Amino acid sequence: MARITSFEKKHRDQLTTHGGIPATYFVQKSEGRILIQIDTHGSEHRKLEGKVSQSIQLDDVSARELLGILKFELDE
Repeated sequence: MARITSFEKKHRDQLTTHGGIPATYFVQKSEGRILIQIDTHGSEHRKLEGKVSQSIQLDDVSARELLGILKFELDE
């Protein structure tokens, strides 16, 4: 699990496209701040189908930064 503290844009000539998987998210207030956790779940081809694969956490600062990135990149 990792809590993202900042984002840095980098360039790649090509991204590898991955298959789709489900995700769940949780919201918690902690010490007066909001914490959002996103869990991705194993694909239907995994040995333990539906098991949490990765978790990332965003606090209110990093969530707002990601929201700004999404708005900018999707509006291009």
